[in-house]
Amino acid sequence: MKLYSSAAVARWLDLTERRIRQLRDKGIIKEYRQGYYMLQETIHKYIHYLRGENDGFQNLNYNTERAKLIKAKREIQELELQLRKNEVHTSEDVKLVMTDMLVKFKTRIMAVPAKASPILAKKTDQTEIFKILKQYVDEALEELSRYGKTFEENDNIGDKEDTEAN
Repeated sequence: MKLYSSAAVARWLDLTERRIRQLRDKGIIKEYRQGYYMLQETIHKYIHYLRGENDGFQNLNYNTERAKLIKAKREIQELELQLRKNEVHTSEDVKLVMTDMLVKFKTRIMAVPAKASPILAKKTDQTEIFKILKQYVDEALEELSRYGKTFEENDNIGDKEDTEAN
């Protein structure tokens, strides 16, 4: 097994010694002793590297990559179309609507004691008290059931902002 210096390998590959060290550092070629390489193996590994066949490097196929790019662009356009048709919503829109709904619901629930206590103070019949409390709770729950209308309201607000901006 004859080893060649990095200078000799550089001459054979028509490269600089610095480039030989860079290839070694990247793991493309293998150094057997400090500054010494097996010439035939090194040449073969360098050729494989140039062809893109080295294990550490992907052999990229232009047509495959182009097809992936076109597919990604198509998917983006489909999502934009669905957004315009209001078939999907952005996460920001959902977060805004959910926050708005939950704040309104919390406000309604928190108001139940203030609204109900004057009425309930005069009542002694448990059934009547239950009906009054249930009515207030149902009103608060009704607020939650109108989430579709809330989305429409927010869409209309966004449309008005878009129109005003133009």
